[in-house]
Amino acid sequence: MNFINKLVLTIVAVFGLSAILNAQTKGVELKSPNGGLKVSINISDKIYYSISSGEDLLLENNHLQMSLRNEILGQNPKLTGSKKGQGTEIIKPYVSLKFSTVKSNYNSLIFNFKGNYAVEFRAFDDGIAYRFITKKKGSIEVMNEEFSVNFPGEYVLHLQQPGGFKTAYEELYSQVQSKDWKPENKMSTLPVLIDTKKKYKILISESDLTDYPCMFLKGTGNNGMSAAFPKVPLEFGDDGDRSLKILKEADYIAKTSGTRNFPWRYFVVTSNDKQLLENTMTLKLASSSVIKDPSWVKPGQASWEWWNDAAPYGPDVNFVSGYNLATYKYYIDFAAKFGIPYIIMDEGWAKSTTDPYTPNPDVDVHELIRYGKEKNVGVVLWLTWLTVHKNMELFKTFQEWGVKGVKIDFMDRSDQWIVNYYEDVAKEAAKHKLFVDFHGAFKPAGLEYKYPNVISYEGVRGMEQMGGCYPDNSLYLPFMRNAVGPMDYTPGAMISMQPDVYRADRPNAASIGTRAYQLALFVVFESGIQMLADNPTLYYRNLDCTEFITSVPTTWDETKALEAKMGEVAVVAKRKKDKWFVGAITNGKEKERNVSLNFDFLEKGKTYTMTYFEDGINAGRQAMDYRKKTIQVKSGDKIDIKMVRNGGWAAVIM
Repeated sequence: MNFINKLVLTIVAVFGLSAILNAQTKGVELKSPNGGLKVSINISDKIYYSISSGEDLLLENNHLQMSLRNEILGQNPKLTGSKKGQGTEIIKPYVSLKFSTVKSNYNSLIFNFKGNYAVEFRAFDDGIAYRFITKKKGSIEVMNEEFSVNFPGEYVLHLQQPGGFKTAYEELYSQVQSKDWKPENKMSTLPVLIDTKKKYKILISESDLTDYPCMFLKGTGNNGMSAAFPKVPLEFGDDGDRSLKILKEADYIAKTSGTRNFPWRYFVVTSNDKQLLENTMTLKLASSSVIKDPSWVKPGQASWEWWNDAAPYGPDVNFVSGYNLATYKYYIDFAAKFGIPYIIMDEGWAKSTTDPYTPNPDVDVHELIRYGKEKNVGVVLWLTWLTVHKNMELFKTFQEWGVKGVKIDFMDRSDQWIVNYYEDVAKEAAKHKLFVDFHGAFKPAGLEYKYPNVISYEGVRGMEQMGGCYPDNSLYLPFMRNAVGPMDYTPGAMISMQPDVYRADRPNAASIGTRAYQLALFVVFESGIQMLADNPTLYYRNLDCTEFITSVPTTWDETKALEAKMGEVAVVAKRKKDKWFVGAITNGKEKERNVSLNFDFLEKGKTYTMTYFEDGINAGRQAMDYRKKTIQVKSGDKIDIKMVRNGGWAAVIM
């Protein structure tokens, strides 16, 4: 049985010759099922399309094109036929980050062109997507792909701008006026979020990425943007234990099968920021699971030693703490006490970073795996991507050892070679029933649904950045990075500070934002593996916070956005079975932010007990200050919550 169960009901109507000729001249409109969104396609010297919501034109005369070695698909295209259809898909993702069941309705339109290629458009109620489809013999070399977008007005673009194609996707977000983004300026990773300055926002990303490079975007200098892609590397040189120098590149961006579906390019169109918090477009366009029975994949929380430098202390720590056997057993005991299913052993568990088969004798991985099994706590091992690449047979070995998953780090590239590496890792890990957490990684683009054992990606400016990670940037994450897929941000700090007084480093690592903000991150942020980044010592000393954190699921049945203002405030309610959690976070723009919560998502006729954590009276200055309270609530009740600057609010309702 396929656990990403796609029940596809397709009703197809075929256009006649007159409609084909019409498309070649006047253009064709494809509307979303509810009629709210529309893509207007015009085929002349190129394939042009515009996107509208109601009467509002949002993107104008965009065009798409793909350059192969000896021809250009979409240049003076000759239409040979078209096919219009409708689809209803019931999708049940195995790792359900927002919803356990997603119903996807769309209208579709496929244009077939002379030269054995096609372009498929889909219109959903919440977005528009398209992809190239080719049916050519043998292999093809893709020289470039044009994704050209034009803005009918001056928009604000929210971008993550690296210095080049080599990036860990951890740059701060920047805000750029669309007319000011020039070709010589830094390009952007995906996703990109467009603010039309009216009521609409447009999130751009990609899905079903396979055997092809990630897409980047760059400004045109003419109130538009276009695609950029890294070329295929051909020769490599040594560059330490976790990277390779690219010595020679091809003149093409991909060499791939001539018969295939290319990645989806999608536009999520929203009239309310809350829609971004509930976005599932990556899932709706991803391939179904190729793992027939992924029931062995167990998402969950993990205790992690790196952020706190493996430094527990106190009267119950009667050993020298550090990266050693006694300390890791202490982490396992902590995990077992609170029902945390995993510990992660970061750099240092092996004798060297280049040899994954020889454990550090001070650590004794085999004894820890045995001890963890006794305590019902699994072990996850960190590795550099380069070591994995050179030792792909390690997955078999790790399965024999009893390892549950791997955290693979420092890919820092997005070319076709490395995209294929991700899939090779997912496939090999799945053969041996290991899950994967990619770090130093690009954003999710569908592989996590094709291989549900890929349970998270970093690719985010997360808490490991210490003072470089703060709510003014992190409040974009639910609307951008986390809106396209799982995100290993590593929350859970028990030492909280406001940004103007931040002074911290490992082993006394601290976060910017209040304690209530940290608790709320476990509800707001989504990841198949969610870290408890801080020291067990501090979790023991803050039992009420720890008990709340460890009660929060990592997968959900239902998500409901309650309040949202991109970059400023995000409030979500999430349900697992019959229990609801609410998380609210805000940035530092306002000294205090008041939000009214409506509990109409609760079942009518029942009274619930809500335990919540709020910013304390002094949290605006002393971010450690919080209050825990318990009240009764029922459907239809409204309460006002207050968050200080960089603050939060978190609750469990049952």
